[in-house]
This record gives sequence, C-alpha cells and structure tokens, in this order.
Amino acid sequence: MKADNAIILAAGVSSRFAPLSYERHKALIEVKGEVLIERQIRQLKEAGINEIYVVTGYKAEQFGYLADSFGVKLLHNPDYLIRNNNSSIWAAKDIIANSYICSADNYFAENPFEAEVEEAYYSAVYSEGHTDEWCMEEDEAGYISGVTVGGENSWYMLGHVFWSDDFSKRFLKILTEEYELDETAPKLWEDIFIEHLDELRMKIRKYPDDVIFEFDTLDELRKFDLSYVENTRSEILKNTAEKLQVSEADITGIKMIRDVSLVPVGFEFDCSKGHFSYMYSTGELTGAD
Repeated sequence: MKADNAIILAAGVSSRFAPLSYERHKALIEVKGEVLIERQIRQLKEAGINEIYVVTGYKAEQFGYLADSFGVKLLHNPDYLIRNNNSSIWAAKDIIANSYICSADNYFAENPFEAEVEEAYYSAVYSEGHTDEWCMEEDEAGYISGVTVGGENSWYMLGHVFWSDDFSKRFLKILTEEYELDETAPKLWEDIFIEHLDELRMKIRKYPDDVIFEFDTLDELRKFDLSYVENTRSEILKNTAEKLQVSEADITGIKMIRDVSLVPVGFEFDCSKGHFSYMYSTGELTGAD
C-alpha cells in the first residue's frame, strides 16, 4: 500500500532532557550537524512522503518556521500537559490513514522510510541482555502478540511506526470510544494498542542496533555526539558552570525538578564540587560546596 502521509509527534515536554528542553524543544536540537526534526522531514521527503504533519504542544511557537521552510503542516495539541500522547493522535485523527507515526526526537542513521509498505508495523531493536524498554513478543506470522515493560534478549519498541488504513480505522474507533474516560488521559497510545492486541494487528519491523537512536538525557546524547561534552548549547548550563568554576563537561546526571502540578521548575545535577539544584524562576543555585 502507498503511504498517504506522515505525522510527527512533537508536543511533549521531554522533561528528562533538562535543561536543554527548557530552552529549546528537544526536536529542534542539533545532532551531528542537523536539527533532529529537519533530518526526519528530509528523510521522509526523500522516500516520497511529501504530506507531512507536525503535532505541536510544548514550545509550539518554535516550530512555525517549518511550515515556510519545509512545507509541512502544523497541528496543535492543546492538551499536551494534561494528557499523554493519545491526545496528539486525537489531534491528527482526521488525517491518519496509511500513515507513518513518528517521534520528533528520533535520529535515524539510515533512512528507514519507504513509499510502499505492506502492512502496519512497529520498528524494533534487539536487546542483548536486560532492558527496561517495552519488549515485544511475536506469533509465528510476525505479529505482535504481547508487550512487557522490561525484559531480556528481546526486540523492544524504538522509533517510527506505520499504521495501515485498516489499523487506523480500528484504533481511532477504540480511541473515540475511550477518549473521555478518566483512565485514558495518562495513557500512551501504545498502552491502548496493547490493551487491544486482539483487534489491532501489527507486525514487528526489525532494525540493526546502529540505525535508530533516541536520547532521553543529555548524558545519552553526549555518548552519540561528542561535541556536547564540552559545549551543551545551553546558556543555563554555561552560566551554571561559570558560577561553579567548572567545565560544562563536569556537569552530569541531570534530572528535572517538577512542582506539585508536574510543571518543570528546575533541575539537579552532579559535578566535581558536589550535588546541586538549579531553579528556573530565580536562577538560584544551591547545594554542597
């Protein structure tokens, strides 16, 4: 079947990527010389997928240039702070058919997209040993038959998916029936998929471990793009390093701090001088000397 379009999900806060994600949306950071989402758009177009939608939410204003520069269409998810990514699927429900569903922060070392696709699939990478990722089981025909959080020696979910028109209609029917339920709001769309495996047939598309990358934290990005070790491209981290009289490379183990409403308010980190916390509203830096 011919792919109709691609929907790139870019509404999330990416809180684990603090503080870079506080200054710039994670999808708009540069990795090995290319902005993440720009690279993905280019790869889609090279595969003949020219109808591309970007679902925005957090820092939506930073994505405006993509419409003019790359000809993509922007959709807004107003519920990105109070619902999980099922709300981004909901925002795109009228245009999902034979569609790629992509995460804006994935880096593809090789172009994984193609204009013709046989059936619905979820991309996967194999874990040798233990992983905390979502591990998939498959039946004899290669369809996903079970998913567990964590496992070992398993294929786990990572990267893009393709929804066939039949899969899309079935999923959106279920989502419509369940969307207003209180228990649906915090669910990933993958949670809904897993709860309805008997109705939603999807295969595993297997990739080598050097094709699809995702960087949940700055420390993970630094392993892939060494230029971030000394230069984080973050004014907050640059100023923090200057205050502590350490290098940016010395700041590691960064974790987001949230308030009671789960809004990011700062971050904590380790360096050679101890453990510190930084609050965005005041610029206050506290910790051990």
